[in-house]
Amino acid sequence: MDNKQAALELGQKPVGSLLAQYALPAIVAMTASSLYNIIDRAMIGQLVGPEAIAGLGITFPFMNLSAAFGAAVGVGASTCISVKLGQKDYKRAEYLLGNTVTLNLIVGFLFMVISLLFLDPILRFFGASDVTLPYAREFMVVILLGNMVTHMYFGMNAVLRAAGKPRHAMYATLFTVGCNIVLVVAFVWWLRLGIKGAALATVTSQSLALCWQMWLFSDQKELLHLKRGIYKLKGALVKNIIAIGISPFLMNLCACLVVIFMNNQFVRYGGDMAVGAYSIANSVVMVLFMFVMGMNQGMQPIVGYNYGAENYDRMFRCLWLAIGASTAILLAGWTVSMLFPRQIARIFTTDQTLIDMAARGIRLNMMVFFVVGSQAVITNFFQCIGKVKISIFLSLSRQLTLLIPMAYIFPLLWGLDGVWYSMCASDFGSFAMTIPMLWWYMRKLRVKK
Repeated sequence: MDNKQAALELGQKPVGSLLAQYALPAIVAMTASSLYNIIDRAMIGQLVGPEAIAGLGITFPFMNLSAAFGAAVGVGASTCISVKLGQKDYKRAEYLLGNTVTLNLIVGFLFMVISLLFLDPILRFFGASDVTLPYAREFMVVILLGNMVTHMYFGMNAVLRAAGKPRHAMYATLFTVGCNIVLVVAFVWWLRLGIKGAALATVTSQSLALCWQMWLFSDQKELLHLKRGIYKLKGALVKNIIAIGISPFLMNLCACLVVIFMNNQFVRYGGDMAVGAYSIANSVVMVLFMFVMGMNQGMQPIVGYNYGAENYDRMFRCLWLAIGASTAILLAGWTVSMLFPRQIARIFTTDQTLIDMAARGIRLNMMVFFVVGSQAVITNFFQCIGKVKISIFLSLSRQLTLLIPMAYIFPLLWGLDGVWYSMCASDFGSFAMTIPMLWWYMRKLRVKK
């Protein structure tokens, strides 16, 4: 099936089967990716030590910051492409593809250079101590050297989904995960390269997957393909990409700021082991949240296309299905995490102190986690239809305006537990703000019709 036929299918095929067609590959790919991260961290914790887990936790803000710039291009471009395909403006969609490649190269290179120049001060700011700094630095040097590859890999995967090829995007991710697991075993376990080996495995596997993605987009038979004349940046296209991408950029930037602040709060109230516990609890959260991210990736081309084609009934049907599925998935994950937190913590470490802290952290952090699915889907919905200001507001409500004040005040009352309480409290608060916003927009759209 070519790009044009796949694009037309977005406006014609039953929404339920269409969402399954697009979301399931994304969920499989994202879940496999998160499981790789579990294996990666487990091997580091078991073979290198609990200090290395804490050091890896210090790098989370860096990874979020890199993802923020990547999302500004990848998500922005893929959303624009979906809308243009819905409007049947295929020439503009092709130029968007070329501009995506150029922007990813520029942004990836600049991020790499600036970060490497100021690496130690940045890691100190992120919460690194004398014990955790060497581990964090060793990991990030390798990751940053491969940053251009990482940006391009995620950007091209987003465009594959927008172009009606969700299975190809899934194959790219599954290949990356499989290759990652093999290489991390080889580098960390056999060659004993430590935390550097995990970073090398990540960059190498993404490089190989990117080669395959570029080969797919070089096929001249495809509606969207790489060719001369589409790479020169066009102001109007770049403006549209950034206008849409600013919402996921700010989401990831906020996540970066939040993790920096939380790392420092955990160090202050619980020491390096508390940062390690946060790293473990965060890994569990991300495994579950990957289901929601996969759902969001699956709904993005469907919502974007039907919004562009003014098929609002199909657009909202997709939204409700995504909300229901995401809530059900997180509810199941919440149940398992509440019942077996210690068993989950033991996957990452044999250190009893870290197991105790992580098990308690998992329960406190995930107290109301099942409401996060609907909040994330609705926020993504507004992003998909170009309602950037609403999407930004909802993103900031959960990650910045609620969490950081709570994470500052609650520990003054409850110590280390207060840092954990702040996360579940902000989750519920942002959920309570999101539902009225969606109701308001739906009423506004009905008036227009």
